[in-house]
Amino acid sequence: MRNRKVVLLPKAQNILAEFGENIKLARLRRKLSATQIADRADISRPTLASIEKGSSGVAMGAYVQVLFVLGLEKDLLKVATDDILGRKLQDAKLLVKKRAPKKQVKGKE
Repeated sequence: MRNRKVVLLPKAQNILAEFGENIKLARLRRKLSATQIADRADISRPTLASIEKGSSGVAMGAYVQVLFVLGLEKDLLKVATDDILGRKLQDAKLLVKKRAPKKQVKGKE
């Protein structure tokens, strides 16, 4: 299986960059070095640097490990909890189109 690089839209990349910056600030507020965090999260220092830059090439698991080391893992549970659009769609009771029935193949029933 080939590795494919994820290409993000600029707005999404900006959000990821801000996320990485927030992780870096959390580390600095705790007065922890990059080496300490990398060792505790069982990742390399370059991977931590990529996380702090908001790189899309880093596995989500590595981001979670760093958040866990910083004591911020429960912040991930806040993602999509306030789904305003989804709730509006649900309240409007919009019907989702159903798939067309499967075509019958002659000779098979």
